[in-house]
Amino acid sequence: MSRTADHAQRRSQIARAVCELIAKDGFDTVTVARTAARAGVSVGLVQHYFPSKDDLLLRAFQEVSDTARGRVAAVIEEGTRHERSIAAVLLDAFTEYLPLDGTRRTEHRVTRAFAGRSLDSPRLAEVDARTASALRAEVAQAVRNGVECGEVEPGTDADTAAVRLTAVSEGLATQVYRETRQREEAAPSNGDQRASGHEHTAARATAILRAELAAVFTGECRQYAR
Repeated sequence: MSRTADHAQRRSQIARAVCELIAKDGFDTVTVARTAARAGVSVGLVQHYFPSKDDLLLRAFQEVSDTARGRVAAVIEEGTRHERSIAAVLLDAFTEYLPLDGTRRTEHRVTRAFAGRSLDSPRLAEVDARTASALRAEVAQAVRNGVECGEVEPGTDADTAAVRLTAVSEGLATQVYRETRQREEAAPSNGDQRASGHEHTAARATAILRAELAAVFTGECRQYAR
């Protein structure tokens, strides 16, 4: 392994440890010592790569963002391969951002911690705004593609539609997280009850996303017409 690859692996290892600590106890409990112990590295190594707590949070945020975007990219690739409509692909893509399992709940907690910290940190706020802007731009392009293929009415404002869809997705993610957390706290030993509740939450969230997408993608795709 090259030195560059080794450094990247160590940074990711430390970032994953931060994510695990945030998921367990929240960002306020993250310290260099706890991060080092969780990652199985020295305190000095953590400080070498991440001089400040904001540096730790930024790397953790980048880690979960890259992971989620990787899943979304796979969804898009599969949708294209199977000639699915843009609306159907977007539904699955937005679902990847909903905290419906342990991995995505961890990602959501890290994202929320980052957003909260960015309120008082111009450096983090810039990254937060840039990340959100990039997602809106991708959704807006999907809407424009929908106009081209017949799924979206001509004259639809793609940027406004993108703001609408991403705002719904972001707010819905918070609601889903809140519901699942309250359910697990209320019935910590009743796995069947929690599972049933989680299934209901997932089904309702999917229905909401589908309805919002249907309001924008009102037509049929001509791209794969035979």
